[in-house]
Amino acid sequence: MTESAQLTHKRVLHLALPIVLSNATVPILGAVDTGVVGQMGLAAPIGAVGIGAIILSAVYWVFGFLRMGTVGLTAQAEGQGDAGEVAALLTRALMIGLGAGVVIIAFQGAIFWASFRLSPASAEVEGLARAYMAVRVWSAPAAIALYGITGWLIAQERTRAVLALQLWMNGLNIVLDIWFVMGLGWGVQGVAFATAIAEWSGLALGLWFCRGVFAGVAWRAWAVVFDGPRWTRMMGVNTDILIRSLLLEAIFVSFMFMGAGQGDVTLAANQVLLQFLMIASYALDGFAFSAEALVGRAFGARDPVRLRRAALLAAGWGMTAAALMALGFALFGGWIVDTMTTAEGVREQARIYLPYLVGLPLIGCAAFILDGIFVGATRSRDMRNMMALSFGVYTVCVLALVPLIGNHGLWLSMLISFVARGISLGWRYPALERAAAD
Repeated sequence: MTESAQLTHKRVLHLALPIVLSNATVPILGAVDTGVVGQMGLAAPIGAVGIGAIILSAVYWVFGFLRMGTVGLTAQAEGQGDAGEVAALLTRALMIGLGAGVVIIAFQGAIFWASFRLSPASAEVEGLARAYMAVRVWSAPAAIALYGITGWLIAQERTRAVLALQLWMNGLNIVLDIWFVMGLGWGVQGVAFATAIAEWSGLALGLWFCRGVFAGVAWRAWAVVFDGPRWTRMMGVNTDILIRSLLLEAIFVSFMFMGAGQGDVTLAANQVLLQFLMIASYALDGFAFSAEALVGRAFGARDPVRLRRAALLAAGWGMTAAALMALGFALFGGWIVDTMTTAEGVREQARIYLPYLVGLPLIGCAAFILDGIFVGATRSRDMRNMMALSFGVYTVCVLALVPLIGNHGLWLSMLISFVARGISLGWRYPALERAAAD
């Protein structure tokens, strides 16, 4: 049987479903974080956890290139049959991840100061958010190194290990959330302690899943690990993805901060609704990740026919998932909002903007799947350039719409940025196929 013939719906689902399930636990965790502090009946703690989490997530996701770059490069090395490079990529990813986390801890004061200089949140929200961040930042090395481990596992199609890793981390986090906040009364700091403990335990489990590599010698073949041309290629790919990630995070962070400028209740409502966006993004990422692994192998083997089939299969299943999520949000969105907060003002505000979230999965599907395709092919320059274009579109929309229609303009600008990303990446796709044939 040829490799192309093995690219079936079953194989895509075998890769994607464990990722969909594992990613589904992440927004559930976010919803629990929000819901636990929401039981306090106040808007400020909800906004504080939202602001604190999005600031740290933004800082960490600056290093999201580590997951995406590791997937593409490792999948291509697998496609080329280069086992030594596969092992060396894991070592490089761990070195970068752990080192970046230490730097963040060392400069946490400056990071917090700069973050809150940009945020117009109230003094109460800022104080609670600082308390949250001061605890959670100590797990930065684990959180960032896990990007590399996850990418490496996905590239080898070991998505069940990724599922087990996420289930452990997020399950532990939820249990500790409930215990620390509702049982011990630690408030927003309890949420932070729960996350930090879960992230360090997740790193330990991730290293255990990679124990087969550490049993050999290839992971510490330093001549390969520090090979100049391979480091140059890795850093070139990662730099492009870093710029792309910074622009994407700028959209999300500015969205949160601009919502904060409209009051604590609107900030809290946006935080609740962002959990819907996270649900959609993590579910669609499951199919994007399958595209990363399969497209990466096809690109490494220089097989454009197999590459196109992988892309089409991932896209078809992604659209199916998007339609199901849109239906689910339409039917159960109000109930989800009520579950996450008891504050009546926040509930009312969230319902006003809920229709934007119903349309988001269908509107954003192309952007997510094409991201996966371009990551697998390590077409990072195209990703960077098209993200810059999308950011420009978002900026123009914010400047034009927010002064006119407030928070409605903010949500419309977010949705339009997804459309711009999908269209622009689709425009560059033919060049990707041509590169695979070279």
